[in-house]
Amino acid sequence: MLEAGVDKGAVETASGPVGASAAGAPPGDLDLVTVPARQGLEAVDILRLRDGVGPVLHDGDCDTLGFLVPPGTADGWDLPGSACTQTYGGGRASSRRGADEPPVAGTGWLVPPDGAFVAATDPVVLRAALGEAARTIEAVDRCR
Repeated sequence: MLEAGVDKGAVETASGPVGASAAGAPPGDLDLVTVPARQGLEAVDILRLRDGVGPVLHDGDCDTLGFLVPPGTADGWDLPGSACTQTYGGGRASSRRGADEPPVAGTGWLVPPDGAFVAATDPVVLRAALGEAARTIEAVDRCR
């Protein structure tokens, strides 16, 4: 499973900025929602169509995807089949990695920060996209 620790700063979601800094600043100590890759890929497509996808990580084995979401999301995240991890980055990632490198060791960007519509995916929007993705996968699997 992916674990995160990323730089401090403002976070921009589809609903607007979260944090004290202006939009476009580096991501803050974001939480990370991880889901199985198949459901995550469907959700990424849904979010891209609606201009709501933030940066997305994939693990080295491509088993899971991780959506960067605003800090505090983990406190109330309860979607079955997914997990949300609080981050405790405190700027650790910036000292070890370049700006274009993922903040979690052993991962890569599926949607890099410069290719995302927002700095973090809105958790409400993500929850809806993951639900829609699960229903799509269920429908496809029934047709086989």
